[in-house]
Amino acid sequence: MSGDSRNFATPLASHGLDPEGSVHWNLGWEELHESAVELGEAKLTADGVLLATTGERTGRSPNDRFIVDEAGMAEEVLWGEVNRPTAPAVFDRLLAKTRAHLNSAENLFVKDAFCGADPEYRMPVRLVSEKAWHASFMHNMFVRATKEELVSHVPEYTILHAPDLRSSMSDGVNSDVFVIIALDRKLVIIGGTHYAGEIKKAIFTIMNHILPAKGLLPMHCSANTDGDNTALFFGLSGTGKTTLSADPGRALVGDDEHGWSDNGVFNFEGGCYAKLIRLSEEDEPAIYATTKMPGSILENVVLNADGTPDFDNGSLTQNTRGSYPIEYIENRTPDSMAGNRRMSCS
Repeated sequence: MSGDSRNFATPLASHGLDPEGSVHWNLGWEELHESAVELGEAKLTADGVLLATTGERTGRSPNDRFIVDEAGMAEEVLWGEVNRPTAPAVFDRLLAKTRAHLNSAENLFVKDAFCGADPEYRMPVRLVSEKAWHASFMHNMFVRATKEELVSHVPEYTILHAPDLRSSMSDGVNSDVFVIIALDRKLVIIGGTHYAGEIKKAIFTIMNHILPAKGLLPMHCSANTDGDNTALFFGLSGTGKTTLSADPGRALVGDDEHGWSDNGVFNFEGGCYAKLIRLSEEDEPAIYATTKMPGSILENVVLNADGTPDFDNGSLTQNTRGSYPIEYIENRTPDSMAGNRRMSCS
């Protein structure tokens, strides 16, 4: 593990961290995958693609996700089953445990990136994780910063990611898993779950909060374009947005999360997180091709004896996933943006 691109503008001390172990800054996917295999976090398929399993939690944990009910939040958040409130004291207790856990970790992996392809509205973000493969997921899924940008990168929001840390009912949460977003403090803590989708969903929640105040519409949709007409496909997770947007006759803008501004539609992300159950080369050739490209990550996919993925095997979960950089899709818009002169929605 080498080749760190250290960020002196925003050290880990700014997040209340003082690690005892090694800190690996902004490694490329090659080094992150090598580290994940060396540390026993994941293995490689016959094609050299990283494969990780997430244990008991193979999807998001909505009952364990909270937003801190801080002063001034009452009028800004629509509280309910989706946005569950929790007290600042609960967050402080688990934040202290998360910091202590990360400080004692043998390795920490820091990944700086941006959320938002439109430079006018992009948000600098950071992940601090005890797992190399989750840092690689962050690398795939968000807009990658240049070496020059990394030197001065100041994250607006930071995720402290401790999947091996378990909470308890005495901590004031519902189970041994917690995902807590503190909007005022610009901090997210995640513990007890290895499911990588919690990382991207936490950032999407934050964008849902901040963009409307800027006059933008955040959207849970995929998007593609023919250059004149931009199509948006709305739907919940796993309903086929990625598949619908992968149209060989149209350029992909993004597969899941977008913003709509006066400039047009822009992807929040720098990658795709496709559902892979029953994936076939015949039906979805572009997505299938990414599962053979090193740099991609397969999540909870079962391997055959020869090391090839069995996409029909749902014994771990029906929610098998693939994460890959958007550049792995050949037919895409070069800047992950599209105009809004003509729009269609479905």
